[in-house]
Amino acid sequence: MATVRQFQVTFDCAEPERVARFWCEVLGYVVPPAPEGFASWADYDGSLPPEEQGAAFACVDPTGVGPRLYFQRVPEGKIVKNRVHLDVRVGTGLVGEERFATLEAESARLIALGATHVLTQRADEHNESCITLQDIEGNEFCVD
Repeated sequence: MATVRQFQVTFDCAEPERVARFWCEVLGYVVPPAPEGFASWADYDGSLPPEEQGAAFACVDPTGVGPRLYFQRVPEGKIVKNRVHLDVRVGTGLVGEERFATLEAESARLIALGATHVLTQRADEHNESCITLQDIEGNEFCVD
């Protein structure tokens, strides 16, 4: 049997801290403590060479169950659809109109945080409802 490995999910972005704080709000994640010897992440960031300041940020599941999310600054903007995306699972165990209402309510909360609506897919005979959004830098994710 294969060994289960820990992993982190890495986002390429223009503004790592801004995108990380968005995902903290989406998932209930938190910013980990600043490195030892620094009172805050801003203090740590200020100690870096100018070209490295603001280049990365991370957030973690406060329960330790979910993967760490890492955000790294890249020079190019997003051009095409993601090949991998996150599914924010708020409707697990729900069906029909109850599920759809839950997805709509969560989507409205995320849109208020800066997400953008892309597509709403209503349940059919094969699939349950799903709502596709984009985060504040255009990365697609699903509320399902």
